[in-house]
Amino acid sequence: MMGRSHLIIGTGVSLSVLQLAGMPVTAPAVTVALIGSLLPDIDEPNSLLVSRALPNSLIRLLQTILLPTAVFVYFYVHAKPWNLLLAILIALVSFLPSRSLRKVLMFAIGLGLVFYGHAFAPWNLIAGSLLMLCTTLTHRGLTHTLYGTAVWAGLLYSTTQQQGPEIWVAGGTAYAMHLLADSLTNRGIRPLPPLKWRIRVNLMSTGTKRGAVVENVCIVLTLILAWIAFSPLFL
Repeated sequence: MMGRSHLIIGTGVSLSVLQLAGMPVTAPAVTVALIGSLLPDIDEPNSLLVSRALPNSLIRLLQTILLPTAVFVYFYVHAKPWNLLLAILIALVSFLPSRSLRKVLMFAIGLGLVFYGHAFAPWNLIAGSLLMLCTTLTHRGLTHTLYGTAVWAGLLYSTTQQQGPEIWVAGGTAYAMHLLADSLTNRGIRPLPPLKWRIRVNLMSTGTKRGAVVENVCIVLTLILAWIAFSPLFL
């Protein structure tokens, strides 16, 4: 399913659940719902979430910086022959396709969170480790499982439990809705690996006309649910 559809469905359903359950729909809850609706696709560098967080302009800037950095390392780092090897490595990275460069950036950000992020928040160590792990995963792998849902909801719960349940409920629901939506596709998901059990309704294939119809139907159903949940506020 396309990222736009995941964003609307996951966010719409999760916020409607909050409203119907009598929980406050706060700005932090909306934020984690938006992130959670796209987060399972963090294992795909060209997904909506990753491509917006690491846009093409940033990738081009990185490529522009890497070549002069390679030249600087070769001429000004006095550690032969390691300076040559490091300069070659940096130069090679600059010519990687944007998909691969996004993985490199994700890994670097995760590494930074592991080594320096704990000074700001202890859970940055876990977040950084998970981010680095995601660069090694295949699409619709570990992030598209019940384990991934539990980790995301658990992180939200452990860091926001004093602010009320609406934050982790919104984030966890949005994440779960992403998995449910992907289960409608012909590929489906494996919710409990290493078990081979797969949830696959096989209604659509992403990017096809039939897929667009199914996605639009899901979006309309989400809007109807949102209307049922929020319309009393305006009547």
